[in-house]
Amino acid sequence: MATLFPKNAVEKPEPLQAEVKGTIPSWLQGTLLRNGPGIFSVGDTSYNHWFDGMAIMHSFVFKNGEVIHRSRFLRSDTYKANMAANRIVVSEMGTMAYPDPSKITFLNHTMPDFTDNGASNFIKYGNEYYATSETNYLRKIDPVTLETQDKVDYKKYLPVNLATSHPHYDKEGNTYNIGTSIAEKGKTKYILFKVPAVSEKGKNVPALKNVEIICTVPSHYLLTPCYYHSFGITDNYFIFIEQPYKLDILKTATAYMRGVNWASCMKFYPQENTLIHLINRRTGKEVETKYYTGAMVVYHHVNAFEDNGHVIVDVIAYDDTRLYDMFYLKEDVPGKHHYEIVWVLQGIACGENLVKLKYTTASAVKEKEGKIMCQVEVLSEGKTTELPRINYDFNGKKHRFVYVNFMIVVSPTKKKIGKFDTETKEMVHWSEDNCQPSEPVFIPRANGESEDDGVVLTSVINFNPGQCSFILVLDGRTFKELARAYVTTELLKDMHGFFIPQGNQ
Repeated sequence: MATLFPKNAVEKPEPLQAEVKGTIPSWLQGTLLRNGPGIFSVGDTSYNHWFDGMAIMHSFVFKNGEVIHRSRFLRSDTYKANMAANRIVVSEMGTMAYPDPSKITFLNHTMPDFTDNGASNFIKYGNEYYATSETNYLRKIDPVTLETQDKVDYKKYLPVNLATSHPHYDKEGNTYNIGTSIAEKGKTKYILFKVPAVSEKGKNVPALKNVEIICTVPSHYLLTPCYYHSFGITDNYFIFIEQPYKLDILKTATAYMRGVNWASCMKFYPQENTLIHLINRRTGKEVETKYYTGAMVVYHHVNAFEDNGHVIVDVIAYDDTRLYDMFYLKEDVPGKHHYEIVWVLQGIACGENLVKLKYTTASAVKEKEGKIMCQVEVLSEGKTTELPRINYDFNGKKHRFVYVNFMIVVSPTKKKIGKFDTETKEMVHWSEDNCQPSEPVFIPRANGESEDDGVVLTSVINFNPGQCSFILVLDGRTFKELARAYVTTELLKDMHGFFIPQGNQ
C-alpha cells in the first residue's frame, strides 16, 4: 500500500495498532512525529512543486514493544481556504495561485503574505510543538492527537519574514533559531534568536513571548538576502553560512503580476564566494575575522564542533540548485533538470592561521585584510544522499557517524538509507526491493556505551503489491534490522521527523 508523492494522501486520525515483526527494544518509549507534503491537487488545480503540497502529519508511538500510528492533515488557513474554494488559492514557493483567474488583482500581492502550510518539520519552543515551513507563520499542534491549534506569527514577537525549520536545542531546553528581516527600517539582516526553556512563571505564556535576540548580522545586499535552510552551533559559536544563493525581493514583490512563482526569484551566483559568519554565543558578537570559501549551495548542516582552536563545519553542499529543481512535479516548469544529486560532505576548518589538525586535509589560509580563505575537504562525493542526522547528544561536539537518505526520485526501486563513518569514509546501507525509506532518525539509548548505541527509525513506503508500508527499526551500530511495524495506512514521501521521549509530550 504505497504511493508516489503526486497522489493525495488519506488521513487516519484515529489511533491504529501496527503489526510488529521482530523485537523493538524495551527502552524505546516515545513518539516519532513526521511531517511532509500530502495534498498535491485541489479540484482541477495542482501544485508545481513537491515542497508546495499541503501538510500531512504522522505519529508513531512506541510503547512496550508496540507501535500505534495515526495521521492528520494540518488544518492551516491555507488548507481551509483551498478546500473551501475547491482550488488552490494560496500561493506556495513553487506555485503561484490566483484566487479567481478572471479577476486578477495586483495591489494586495505587491508584498506577499506567506502561507502557513507548515509541511517541512516540527519545532519545539518551550513546551509547545509547531508544524513549520520557512515562512513567518507557525501552526501549534497537539503532539498526541495531531490536532491543529493556534496560528502564530513570528512578526508579533520579532521582526523576521522568514525563519528556518531546523533550530538547535540545548540540554537546558532552550531553542535557537535564525530568521531574515527584510528591509526593516531600511535594513535587511539575519537575526539569531533564543526561545528560553519554560520557567514556572512562563507556563501559561506563549513561548515566543519570551524570545531573546542574540545577534543581528547585516545582509551584504539590501534587496537580495541569501537563502539558507539551516545553521550550525558549537559550544562557543553559532555558524551562519551566507551563500551566494539569493532571493530577489523586488522580483518577489512583482512575481504575482508577472505570472511567475517565488522560486523563480531565487538565483545562484557561482562566481561569488561564500561568507562564513562565526558568532560568539557568550557575547552575541560576530568574530571580527572574515572567513570565506568557494561558491556553494547548502541546505542541511550535518554538525559543527571545535578542536584545538579550530571550528570544523560539516555540511552537505552543491555547486548548483539541483536539489530544489529535481522536485518539480510538472514537466513544463522551466528549470527542471533530470540528474542525480551529487552529495558532498564537507569539513570546513577555520583556524587563526593554517589548519593543524591531522585528520583533515581542509585548509584555512590567511589573505589580505585579514580574511581567511577556507578550502574544503570532500569526505564523500558522487553519492545521491541528503537529510543527514546524527546522534543529537553529539550536536556541537566531535561526531563520527552520519545517517543519510539516498534521494533518487526517478524510481521507487532500490532506495536506501546509509550510515557514514567520517573516520574510515565507509558507508553501510539498508535497502529492500520496491521500498522507499524516509529520513533516518537516530534515537540514542540512555547511558549508551558509544556514539552509535541506539536505534535508527525510518518510515518506509512499500511498493510491493499487497504489502503494507511500515516503520523500520535498525540497530544504530550494526545497521541491521531489529523490527518493523506494518501500518494499514498509505504512506507518502515526507520530509523531516522529530522524536519526543515518553513523558515529554
